[in-house]
Amino acid sequence: MGGFSKVLEAADKLTPEEQETLIDILNRRLADRRRSELAKDVQDAQQEFQSGGCEPKSPDQLIKEILS
Repeated sequence: MGGFSKVLEAADKLTPEEQETLIDILNRRLADRRRSELAKDVQDAQQEFQSGGCEPKSPDQLIKEILS
């Protein structure tokens, strides 16, 4: 049996309140992970911009570039 199946089986043995707590904890961890990934993406983009790896463009310029 795989790890995921074991986790589901263990979750089934929890009380409904414990399952709700588990869901809350997992949702918070996922949100934290997404925030961390977003913060890293922003930091990477700022570094790329500061190093001259990209240049500022207007929305119209971006649309033209995307459509061409």
